[in-house]
Amino acid sequence: MTFAEYLQQGEQEGFLNNCSHVEYKRLKKVLKSCRVCRAESRGEGEDDSGGGGGGEGASELCQCESYDQKTLVQEGRMLIDYITMNAIAIRKILKKYDKIHSSVNGRNFKTTLRAKHIELLQSPWLTELGAFCINSNNSDIGKSGEFIQQFSCDFSGAEPLMTLTLSNSVNLEYNLTCAVCLDTLFNPYALGCGHLFCKGCACSSASVFLFEGPKAAPKGAKCPVCRAVGVYANSVHLAELDLLLKNRCRDYWKERMQSERTEMVKQSKIYWESQTKFAIGYGH
Repeated sequence: MTFAEYLQQGEQEGFLNNCSHVEYKRLKKVLKSCRVCRAESRGEGEDDSGGGGGGEGASELCQCESYDQKTLVQEGRMLIDYITMNAIAIRKILKKYDKIHSSVNGRNFKTTLRAKHIELLQSPWLTELGAFCINSNNSDIGKSGEFIQQFSCDFSGAEPLMTLTLSNSVNLEYNLTCAVCLDTLFNPYALGCGHLFCKGCACSSASVFLFEGPKAAPKGAKCPVCRAVGVYANSVHLAELDLLLKNRCRDYWKERMQSERTEMVKQSKIYWESQTKFAIGYGH
């Protein structure tokens, strides 16, 4: 029985007449006619969502290789405008709600969004987009694009920072320090909750080997910061941010790379030794 037939029967007939609904067949035709990004077909089944809201759009923006840079920059500008307008709208609505109802529920809700790292302007994909813009700054489009200039980074201070300047001259700063090792991020990964960590630190916190990666973490593994469960399965590697750190912190990046390689060899040796002992013991 189709959904439409179900709605036409008995008590559901009033629902069909008074309420709008989506016809599956029509929706299916629309979906078939959609243009699908090549990156989606190649990485089907992989979950690239980091925070909430505009994260998926930024994910596609940074990964779709079929787009030229000018198109990417144009879409990036639209994405920033979308995220900014929605974030401002949410804040105004919550403020208005508290004023009308004489409550603090709106403020508490906004605090919860920030604590869970799911506010639109806190999305790790926004950080990845910023890294993409800074990395593109040396190209022809980067020299004249105002959108590119919205992002900047500073690694000379006490804390490594990326800054986003919005249209209303408001500056948002993103700390690029790993919460585990308290050093500048290296080979950065964003967990499903939106918090950023070095790959080695994320793996260590989840008790998995470096060569296995964060996605190999057990289901019960918690984020080292917010203690959210199940966030490792949705972890994503921030390739553009990693490239930015490689270009701007060359000596530091090389030192961390050598250290990580040494640790990976060490862990691989421990793993295979344990597997050998298990096989020998099992054989006897």
